[in-house]
Amino acid sequence: MPLVTTTEMFKKAYEGGYAIGAFNVNNMEIVQGITEAASEEHAPVILQVSAGARKYARHAYLVKLVEAALMENDIPIALHLDHGADFDICKACIDGGFSSVMIDGSHHSFEDNIALTKKVVDYAHAHGVVVEGELGRLAGIEDAVNVSAEDASYTKPSEVEEFVTKTGVDSLAIAIGTSHGAFKFKPGQKPQLRFDILEEVSQRLPGFPIVLHGASSVNQEYVEMINKYGGEMPDAIGIPEEMLRQAARMAVCKINIDSDVRLAMTAAIRKHIVENPGHFDPRQYLSPARDAVKDLVKHKIVQVLGCSQKA
Repeated sequence: MPLVTTTEMFKKAYEGGYAIGAFNVNNMEIVQGITEAASEEHAPVILQVSAGARKYARHAYLVKLVEAALMENDIPIALHLDHGADFDICKACIDGGFSSVMIDGSHHSFEDNIALTKKVVDYAHAHGVVVEGELGRLAGIEDAVNVSAEDASYTKPSEVEEFVTKTGVDSLAIAIGTSHGAFKFKPGQKPQLRFDILEEVSQRLPGFPIVLHGASSVNQEYVEMINKYGGEMPDAIGIPEEMLRQAARMAVCKINIDSDVRLAMTAAIRKHIVENPGHFDPRQYLSPARDAVKDLVKHKIVQVLGCSQKA
């Protein structure tokens, strides 16, 4: 099966009250773990690549890894650029085989965000590629994204209709209280998503697919494993999974998950190395890491996203 865009995925997800998982990929084991999990659950999936991943693994390697996954798995797979910072990186990914790109103009003024997003949309649509835009700014740090709590801002529902109409974007990332990275909330702080904003956005944009970034839940089991086997992670609190499931039942059609993948992989690697100090073959510690990613993604598909058997 060739790469697909997210258009049909999102249409079915909106109508079915579930979301598609968009998992960040950086290497072969992550690609394999994610796509094997999605294949076994017969679920559509989005593999997304950040600027940091393109720098680390390089564009061509990542595209070929995804092509290999398409050969191995008969499920809908979209290849998406996560947080494209400017027109040039979006163009490079469109020309380089991606089926979806995100242009993140949220750090610009509303007017400049519209202009930049429309420029990307015009080029992408001419090449059969779909575009995700963003209104509002999430706090947190993840790869090249670094927004302080002071600079974060909720999406203004009053702006969404004008933004979507003037840009022609295919989906919209909004800020309702999620944040990038594993350390979203301080210990004792109660996570809360602004479902009132999501509800008003969905009323203003009926049937339009909404995206949530920064949606890792930070499984404490992985945090404890990392600390047990030589780590020094502070307490980390993520987004409760029941909140994400509620968002998926509403207008949210795409939920981004990155930190949870990293935590699962790192915990498995540390555990294996500590318990098997004589092992030096990367295959020996990357195999359980791949299995950990697969188990995590299966859990998300079934318990959080609700997209099992939706391929």
